[in-house]
Amino acid sequence: MGRFAKIRVTILLLALTGFSLTAAHQMVFTRNWNQTLEVTVFPINADGHLVTADYINGLSDNTFRIINEWGVREAARHNLTLTQPLNVRLGETIRNHPPVFPHNKTPVDVLLWGLRFRWWAYRNTPDDGGDLTRVRLFVMYYEGVDGQALSHSLGMQKGLMGLVHAFADSKQTQQNNVIIAHEILHTVGASDKYGPTGNPQFPVGFSNPYRSPRYPQRSAEIMAGRIPTSAWSSYMAESLRSVTINEFTAEEINWLRPDEENRSSQQVAEN
Repeated sequence: MGRFAKIRVTILLLALTGFSLTAAHQMVFTRNWNQTLEVTVFPINADGHLVTADYINGLSDNTFRIINEWGVREAARHNLTLTQPLNVRLGETIRNHPPVFPHNKTPVDVLLWGLRFRWWAYRNTPDDGGDLTRVRLFVMYYEGVDGQALSHSLGMQKGLMGLVHAFADSKQTQQNNVIIAHEILHTVGASDKYGPTGNPQFPVGFSNPYRSPRYPQRSAEIMAGRIPTSAWSSYMAESLRSVTINEFTAEEINWLRPDEENRSSQQVAEN
């Protein structure tokens, strides 16, 4: 191996080591819940429409306050010592669009996209955030068309960032907040809990899997996002008021106490 090749390999290894150490630090910090997790929402006008621009101009911290209030409520239900786990605030509007997520994706495509997305986020975040433990959510707003679904949103634990697709419609604001809360929990280790058809998986995707009768459920589990009405049907939660964090998600994000974990395991075995 030539001298310059060795230098390139050394630089790459140092960069990967630095990234790994940063990711490890972020993971430990965001899962110990000793401090409120700061989250900044950066809106993007995805379709360039005036309606979308007007909607974004009307956003404020108050738009996302229900997410913070929901976090307080769910933290209390799980007896978390930290009373306010989330602080979601509005950031500046971003003009540049992120790289498009590959539709016919392979593992290599996803890896390369993730690297491009992190680089784009580094170049386009309007402020430095002050530290490495803030979650950045880039929300792509669209005027939307009736009956037309948006692209899938995603949250990344490595890098503490997410890409959300949302409707620029005041009637959709509360459901947008459900999606934003869902992606925030992805960044702290929660996994999706719905199946290929979109229906919640039993028992992990149910707000109350031990309810009798099982159907209909009264609320949605945040990582499933839908309220089951039968074994084959469900509907999207209208707002976070009808969404909870169950024991399975609480364990993934390090909210579950040992006695709760034991009780949850026993209940699953009994059912």
